[in-house]
Amino acid sequence: MKIAVVILNWNGKQLLEQFLPKVVSFSKDATVYVADNASADNSIAYVKANFPTVQIIQNVENGGYAKGYNDALPQVKEEIFCLLNSDIEVTENWLTPILSTFESSLETAIIQPKILDFKQKTHFEYAGAAGGFIDKFGYPFCRGRIFHTLEKDNGQYNDSKAIFWASGACLFIRKNVFQELQGFDEDFFAHQEEIDLCWRAFNKGYLAKYVSESVVYHVGGATLDSTNAKKTYLNFRNSLCMLAKNLPKGKLFPIIFSRLVLDGLAGVQFLLKFKFKHLFAILKAHFHFYARLPKMLSKRAENQEKQYFQQKSIVLAYFLKGKKKYSDFN
Repeated sequence: MKIAVVILNWNGKQLLEQFLPKVVSFSKDATVYVADNASADNSIAYVKANFPTVQIIQNVENGGYAKGYNDALPQVKEEIFCLLNSDIEVTENWLTPILSTFESSLETAIIQPKILDFKQKTHFEYAGAAGGFIDKFGYPFCRGRIFHTLEKDNGQYNDSKAIFWASGACLFIRKNVFQELQGFDEDFFAHQEEIDLCWRAFNKGYLAKYVSESVVYHVGGATLDSTNAKKTYLNFRNSLCMLAKNLPKGKLFPIIFSRLVLDGLAGVQFLLKFKFKHLFAILKAHFHFYARLPKMLSKRAENQEKQYFQQKSIVLAYFLKGKKKYSDFN
């Protein structure tokens, strides 16, 4: 089995200069690709001049994360795709336990490594940490990260464990499964499209796994940081779209209604903190969700009645009961 490490790039020359050398050096048994989303800088010229073994895929437009990978991956021939953010530092032998797991566990379709914080390497990183889950209202959280509380890595998640979703910052997926799922939903553009992909895989009976022996360090926020109102908009809109597409039929409208109420409370919190751009981002996300709802409902699969979530609410556990760690929540 061969792995293709595919880095999606958009005006990211500085990130490629910083992180691509280790990707190339520590991925000897893989083919490394840079898929460029119509960058306006000279990042591709830099790659061609300095890394002749790296394959270049040039997309004709910046379709975001979802369309960017959908456009690029049909040109990749390897059996395993590694979708790698350009702001990730990989470590020596990071691919070995991933490949071993795919070979020994044929039911495993998706894998995420341990993702630690590049800026504070003793701690887990927001985007994925030690594997993702969602709660009863569809809020995503991770082992090692609940909302903005990040745990220190003390070896508490040094295991191989089934998870619900893998981070798009470093996501391994079998090529045939990605093709069967018809890739990412391009209506998402960016943010939470990887959770939607993993949920659709789950509904088809595929397994996602976290493998701690593989370790990477993620900068995070290199494209849109947490203070950017566009990120707030995309997260709130896409989360609702994902629920409309994937929830079991009997839970569809009760949970979406509950989420709309909880989103309203989040909007009040932004108002009290004078973060008006984020408040308007939530309102915009809701109106755009209503406009997209018929289309999202039309994408629902015929059979998706599997139970997917933790029965508890991380919102109540975190904000009202003070439970800040994954171990507290369970």
